[in-house]
Amino acid sequence: MVKLPNANVPNFQRRTVYCPTGKVAVGGGAEAQGADAMLVGSFPTDDGRGWIALGRQSAYSSLGISVYAICANR
Repeated sequence: MVKLPNANVPNFQRRTVYCPTGKVAVGGGAEAQGADAMLVGSFPTDDGRGWIALGRQSAYSSLGISVYAICANR
């Protein structure tokens, strides 16, 4: 498993974590952090090498997002 630690980003900005070379993402997830934060997307990259997440907070222009990918040999 690889993790992209929590960081504040603008609403709807994608955060992406990638698996090490030679591995693919077989699953993943994310966490949205903030007073009224909501995760609006959590899905694999088009090439299958990582995981993408994005979210929003209606009362703020940014939120915290952490992203995880579960990696396996290709």
